[in-house]
Amino acid sequence: MTEDPTPDKVLQLGLSFWGSKTLLSAVELGVFTELSGGPLDRDELSARLKLHQRGARDFFDALVSLGMLERNGSSYSNTPDTARFLDKNKPSYIGGWLEMSNARLYKFWGNLTEALRTGKPQNEIKEGQDLFGELYSDPDRLRSFLHAMTGLGMATNIAIANKFPWGDYETYIDIGGAQGGLAVQVALANEHITGGGLDLPVVAPIFEDYVSESGLEGRLKFYEGNFFEDPLPKADVLSMGHILHDWNMEEKMMLISKAYDALPEGGALIVYEALIDDDRSQNTFGLLMSLNMIIETQGGFDYTGADCSGWLKEAGFRETRVEHLHGPDSMVVGIK
Repeated sequence: MTEDPTPDKVLQLGLSFWGSKTLLSAVELGVFTELSGGPLDRDELSARLKLHQRGARDFFDALVSLGMLERNGSSYSNTPDTARFLDKNKPSYIGGWLEMSNARLYKFWGNLTEALRTGKPQNEIKEGQDLFGELYSDPDRLRSFLHAMTGLGMATNIAIANKFPWGDYETYIDIGGAQGGLAVQVALANEHITGGGLDLPVVAPIFEDYVSESGLEGRLKFYEGNFFEDPLPKADVLSMGHILHDWNMEEKMMLISKAYDALPEGGALIVYEALIDDDRSQNTFGLLMSLNMIIETQGGFDYTGADCSGWLKEAGFRETRVEHLHGPDSMVVGIK
């Protein structure tokens, strides 16, 4: 016999923004960084964070229930996950992405219904502002954002550095390479590889600092350029990570074609994203990311591995394959 339906799952999902905002506020307040030195009792933690006594206990205990804090008596401490990823003093900090989500995306997602009805972005574009222009105009904000992106993508970058057959190639360039997170991991795992990353000129010092900190300045260099306006630099392998989903179909094909033109015969293009599963029913993160593209972009959307393979073959790539990397991320590899 089947059990009678209950509203539990519906209510849990429908009100899941309660838990999300609790975590985002904790990151904004610096809860996990404050606890990096060890456990603190409720009164001390409340005082350091300047919280009103009315909500502090429920706030901290909610974080315990959500699996974001541990509690011993009246003292609170980080979990292993929050200690590693939400302490601002550690290079593994990914809270920058959550800070941006809290400050920007949370309110924009409140307009998802409008986005679904109009197909139009609900972010700064509505006020005539350029999201990327604003971000790239502030070097400090950009550095913080790119650092967060490196931490967020570290597991995926390591997977690419180890799963792709780099021994068959010598040179590599990451298109839209940001801080250099993937280029550095590829170089660290494959001592023969040289190359670098392509991005806008303002990113150069951020990339070069990160490469220098990794001891790879002799093997990786920064390539200045706009991947829409300029030819792509030539290398045995090119990659585009979380790039194609920002753009409409025509723009996607243009970028893929530019990569094809820059590669030698036998060269490879790696496209990696939170690829939607081909059945479009399992990778929830990928599907929600595609909705996020409606919120954030004029024509961007996420796609399946089969979709991308078809586009690569249309551009001329003779063979393709799809391979899972980490979490929601997978890569499509095209061979010229």
